Amino acid sequence: MSDDKKRDLLAEADRLREDGRAEEARERLLALTAVLPDDAEVAYRTAWVHDTLGLESEAVPYYERALGNPGLGVEDRRGALLGLGSTYRVLGRYGQAVETLRQGVEEFPDDGALRTFLAMALFNTDEHHEAMRLLLEVTAATSQDPYVQRYRRAIEHYAKDLDETV
Repeated sequence: MSDDKKRDLLAEADRLREDGRAEEARERLLALTAVLPDDAEVAYRTAWVHDTLGLESEAVPYYERALGNPGLGVEDRRGALLGLGSTYRVLGRYGQAVETLRQGVEEFPDDGALRTFLAMALFNTDEHHEAMRLLLEVTAATSQDPYVQRYRRAIEHYAKDLDETV
């Protein structure tokens, strides 16, 4: 299959998903996956549509395939790491969620969404201090609330050691 044809089919599946026709997109992506089983981009889109439909268990192997094969673009890799980590968490596979999301944060340290999802997974593994630290750092760095910004330095300071007293 030509790259142009694949690109057109992926764009069509994306449009279907965005138009609320995710089941149709899923059918098309599964057919495309049968033709291109080792294509990382196709695997990622197939995982995504399964997640959209609430089929998290079915999404996992496609996320894993996408991340395990070369050829996934940087933004798709970012999305696949977040998607797989979040999906593991929803499925109760907390250790795998933390591992995947830590990898995502390592690769994309400025991504607040990855750090936020990591915080949720850390909460599920009883790593409450690290989860709270991450959330406070994300809040301080990204909040547009003028009151949060007024106390940003203090929030960032306390995020490092919530047990600190004088």
